[in-house]
Amino acid sequence: MAGKIKKHYDLEVYSLAFDAATRIFQISKRFPNAERYSLTDQIRRSSRSVCANIAEAWRKRRYPAAFVSKLNDAEAEASETQVWLDFCLKCEYLDKSSVKELVLTYDYIIGKLVIMIRSPEKWTI
Repeated sequence: MAGKIKKHYDLEVYSLAFDAATRIFQISKRFPNAERYSLTDQIRRSSRSVCANIAEAWRKRRYPAAFVSKLNDAEAEASETQVWLDFCLKCEYLDKSSVKELVLTYDYIIGKLVIMIRSPEKWTI
């Protein structure tokens, strides 16, 4: 698996997380100005942090514990993003189908991260 992957860009989980973060950025442009320094900022930060932590994990794969730690951070940020999506639904900033699609995307991302966390030897150097 990891033998074919040269950079974090090659990881499917990174691509999925990056695409989801980009989508969140685009849809959050429509949030009310009152949310600029709260919900908008939080959901953008957490969604982008998933990608950043995956990239950091990839660069730390020489050290299995550090690799797993950064993947755990990515998993936590993905889960945080799901919470912000719940708030988006509750505050009626996003419709139910958009939130459901993004939550499912993050469920899939979390699942891929858990697989990597459970078998770090397949990914580490």
